[in-house]
Amino acid sequence: LSATIVPMDGYYRDLAFLPLESRPKFNFDIPDSIDHTLLREHLTALAAGMSVQRPVYDFTVHTRSSLFETVTPGPFLILEGLFALYWDDLRPLLTTKVYVDAPDDVCLARRQVRDVLERGRTAESVHKQYVETVRPMADLYVRPTRRFADVVISGQAPFEQSTAEVLARVRDVATWPLSPA
Repeated sequence: LSATIVPMDGYYRDLAFLPLESRPKFNFDIPDSIDHTLLREHLTALAAGMSVQRPVYDFTVHTRSSLFETVTPGPFLILEGLFALYWDDLRPLLTTKVYVDAPDDVCLARRQVRDVLERGRTAESVHKQYVETVRPMADLYVRPTRRFADVVISGQAPFEQSTAEVLARVRDVATWPLSPA
């Protein structure tokens, strides 16, 4: 698909008001950690054909950077993030809602790789955060949103299989001809 991707990670709340040593203690795995109002404004604007300036989050210091990325609407938009299906007022903006299901051990392993390589964390700090907040908050806020998905795919299935499942759903609901993927 020719898709614009909107990662929700850019919409984390700016923690610059907190001392640097306090920021890692913030619970990033609750819906309130996301600036839902700005995200909704941006998705609504994109749906109306307007570009937006998406914030860029600096995970090494837990603040929004001074940079912004221009997001231009395209034929398709992918909202990517844990809370994509959480808010009642966002779901109607999403035509095909996808939930990626993966067991805890897979989620932890992937998170450790990402957070160590991209976010300056240690494997131990990632594991501690996963046990203390990530997994419990996923059980509380993320896993229940599976019921809102149009398609549930396995996070362990081959990429080609998952892609085919999602594209089949997109083709079912699309109102214009799609070019082959």
